[in-house]
Amino acid sequence: MGVVNSVQDAVRLTAWVSGRVQGVGFRWWTRCRALELGLVGSAENLRDGRVEVVAEGPKDHCEQFLSCLRSSSSPGSVDQVVEHWSPARGGLDGFVEN
Repeated sequence: MGVVNSVQDAVRLTAWVSGRVQGVGFRWWTRCRALELGLVGSAENLRDGRVEVVAEGPKDHCEQFLSCLRSSSSPGSVDQVVEHWSPARGGLDGFVEN
């Protein structure tokens, strides 16, 4: 019998991405990667030039997503990703660009 992912297995990743990440398609690219991994959440431009990314789902999927955010394959250029992990809160539907 396989392991079934449940809400209890889910985590929340909040990542603040800095660099040239606004106006280059970064949020759209982020949304695509999140949906490929079955994550829910959002990507939002902040006034200081960073993008705040919130994603919920299985921890291993969130870890893969974090690797994507740090990769050189993203649009623009990422200088730094600051991460914060917490228990999933739920209440998210899909992945939105704000």
